[in-house]
Amino acid sequence: MPNALLTKQDKKIIMDGLWDTNPISFQILGICSALAVTTQVKAALFMSFGLTFTTALSNVVISMMRNYIPPQIRIIVQLTVVSVMVIIIDQVLRAYFFDISKQLSVFVGLIITNCIVMGRLEAFAMSNPPMKSFWDGLANGLGYSAILIVIGIIREIFGAGTILGFQVIPPAAYTQGYVNNGMMLLAPGAFFLLGIIIWIQRAISGYSEKN
Repeated sequence: MPNALLTKQDKKIIMDGLWDTNPISFQILGICSALAVTTQVKAALFMSFGLTFTTALSNVVISMMRNYIPPQIRIIVQLTVVSVMVIIIDQVLRAYFFDISKQLSVFVGLIITNCIVMGRLEAFAMSNPPMKSFWDGLANGLGYSAILIVIGIIREIFGAGTILGFQVIPPAAYTQGYVNNGMMLLAPGAFFLLGIIIWIQRAISGYSEKN
């Protein structure tokens, strides 16, 4: 269908960001936040929304401006656009979700220099039209979000016995000797889970390192 919302190329762009070249599990980018903000699912959700919002809209803005940006200052322009998006997110969090804002701390601000955001601007938005750039930014943001949320769910359940703050491991389990896994609340626990996810994703995809 010529008038279909998504062309074959658009679908490939989306699939690449979500799975085939997922920014975390395939490109190994943005893992700092995967290690730092995933002790609770709520924090992972807000961080995921922030990066997805920034990546998608920054891609569109830079794509629209790409023919007017002098090559010598393109990085400065990209950083300026991303900074505006991050300031919007930061102010909304401070106004309506102050506890989450404190928990995410500097990591919201670090979206400005996040290698996923800057990488998509430089590698895709600077050479593609706005709509395709939007799909690319959205897909990469959602691909990033999926990994963060999966890690956050596992860490919160096994590290605290809760999910979104609600108790999911029954008190009876604790009376029988069950103990929360403290390692899940530490960076090594997140790193271990991330390694397993990368291994599973690459095994399903049939990916192997080239010598």
